[in-house]
Amino acid sequence: MMRAFVHRPLRLTTLLCCALAAAAPAFAQAPAKPEAAPAGVNPAAVLPGVPGAPVAGGGSGTAAPVAPTEMSEDGNAAALDGPAPAERSSRLLDPAQDNAAIGRIAPNGGQAAQPAPSTGLGVLDRMGAPLPDLPAEKAFTGKVDEAYGAYQRGYYLTAMDRALPRAQNGDAAAQTLVAELFDQGLGVKRDRSQAAFWYKQAAEGGDPAGMFKYALLLMEGRQVERDRKKADEFMKRAADAGNPSAQFNYGQMLVADGAADKGLRAALPYYEKSAEQGIADAQYALSQLYINLDGLPPEKTSRAREWLLRAARAGFDTAQLDLGIWLVNGVAGERDYEAGFKWLKRAADGGNVVAQNRIAYLYINALGTKPDPIEAGKWFVLSRRAGLNDAGLEDFYLGLTDEQQKAAISAANKFRVR
Repeated sequence: MMRAFVHRPLRLTTLLCCALAAAAPAFAQAPAKPEAAPAGVNPAAVLPGVPGAPVAGGGSGTAAPVAPTEMSEDGNAAALDGPAPAERSSRLLDPAQDNAAIGRIAPNGGQAAQPAPSTGLGVLDRMGAPLPDLPAEKAFTGKVDEAYGAYQRGYYLTAMDRALPRAQNGDAAAQTLVAELFDQGLGVKRDRSQAAFWYKQAAEGGDPAGMFKYALLLMEGRQVERDRKKADEFMKRAADAGNPSAQFNYGQMLVADGAADKGLRAALPYYEKSAEQGIADAQYALSQLYINLDGLPPEKTSRAREWLLRAARAGFDTAQLDLGIWLVNGVAGERDYEAGFKWLKRAADGGNVVAQNRIAYLYINALGTKPDPIEAGKWFVLSRRAGLNDAGLEDFYLGLTDEQQKAAISAANKFRVR
């Protein structure tokens, strides 16, 4: 039975971007092939000020929730600077909404309803051909872990009953499971001290997941004495043992502790291993290194956009923002205004303030979408309320008629994070 925990990665993505900025002289990016923008459009003015760092929070670039107040649409200036509406917390987008294979940039943006799958005849039935037999399922020959099986099915008391005797006999994997049940209060009363004890036993016994969780406790100083040196040691051991969250976090440690270029290169193999195992933070970090780090082989640099796409599909809104900008500006591949608009719209709908600012420019310049001054005004109002000032967009907004300004404010008042 497969063991599975959802371990949060220690999101230090800002460190990566700071290191990239600090090591800028060492980076060299081949200039993209110039491509003509639509008539009358200055490409440099389409998405100005491409951010070099993700929105604070490493994947949730949303403004902090504030108490909702009623907006007055009679006073446009007052409504422009008023607080943002309620429900500003972002949610992860369902990767199942994407109908494009990896490598194809064709998100549907979550706008259109997906048709239910047909329950009728298949193609071979309609052709009159017999359906082939399903391949025989291979028999499972490994050892069944009844404790983790119960945990995965939600039978937490059973999981504890199965795991505790093994944990007391020194089974490191069972010790991690017991720690997790105590830590989350699943089937038993939450007891963080007991959780810390069992995580320590599991870490010392060599369980990768246990080493990762114990390293986090040592870093935070929660229920155990803070010990950065020991935390680094256990994080590295967990990363080298194949734990994907530990691989990402140890990479972040290397970036934080090393000189810019040296730290990035030391972290790269850990990011790669973590990204391959599906950690969106690592996939995003890898896309940034592949596009910025000098001297990497073409087979790596050519995959920068692919890794950014994977992180975006996993619901990482900073990746969705960057992917939209890359597509519009033709970074690491050809321009695709329509796909770029869809990804920026997805991030903006999720509450990413920078995406809300950038998508206003696309509505103004009719890139990837039809021109819509009211929609552009709406997104400007939302990003302005969240604290992102933009003189260019403010000039555009002040050039709208009073009726258009009122319509933009009304649309902004009705906006809710999706």
